[in-house]
Amino acid sequence: MRAAIFQMTTGIDPAANAAAIEEAAKRAKGEGADMLFTPEMAGYLDRDRKRAAATLRGEADDIVLAAVREAAARERLWVHIGSLPLKDARSDGRWANRSFMIDDQGEIRARYDKIHLFDVDLASGESWRESSVYGPGESVVAVDTPWARMGFSICYDMRFPDLYRALTNAGATVLLAPAAFTVPTGQAHWHVLLRARAIEAGCFLIAAAQAGAHQDGRTTYGHSVVVDPWGDVLLDMGEGAGLALADLDLSRVEAVRGRVPAIANRRVIPQDVEIR
Repeated sequence: MRAAIFQMTTGIDPAANAAAIEEAAKRAKGEGADMLFTPEMAGYLDRDRKRAAATLRGEADDIVLAAVREAAARERLWVHIGSLPLKDARSDGRWANRSFMIDDQGEIRARYDKIHLFDVDLASGESWRESSVYGPGESVVAVDTPWARMGFSICYDMRFPDLYRALTNAGATVLLAPAAFTVPTGQAHWHVLLRARAIEAGCFLIAAAQAGAHQDGRTTYGHSVVVDPWGDVLLDMGEGAGLALADLDLSRVEAVRGRVPAIANRRVIPQDVEIR
């Protein structure tokens, strides 16, 4: 499988972001890619909540989703949209941070809403409260593609290995972890967390990331990566926006799991802890 990774510096104009993804899809197809992977918040990235509230739409009216579906059909290319922020998607009034898998006919094959929300105060002075705007997802999602069963996650989810345990128990052999990581947490934890998730699952892991200085004033870490089941980094895109390709030999999953059968050796862990 040939994967095209689109590292973005998403801004506050959805039309411009949609056009960038469409162009990436065209380039990816021209370079022989089977699937294009985009970061979290690929369609719109804005920490000004008042401005975002005036801009965002529901799934049926989102211009980025519509444009990417059209591009996927036009280019005959599968596309994983790392996520889009969507209004009117939940009964509690909060927005959804939602991934989409789109096939080469432009049809939506699967959706996933981010389960773990980033509520944290960083030593750098940055403070994030995703749960004040976004509601958490409630479903673990994997999707079958012509190449592999792929398991969904988004950004902060990568700190919670139980999610990936559920995905691999369900047969996922490729894990998806699109992100918009902050620079301090990226420098400290990005590579080690992603390599750990790939190693413990015996899976490929694809993490398309946001990178650079954004129009809303934030800066993201970049370093989109592809990690193989042994934990080797096959691709690291560094700090700049752009498109890169990685070839995945999916037979590596069975080979690595044969060497270290961690999934086969899993046990159900009691939740009651004996304290002595």
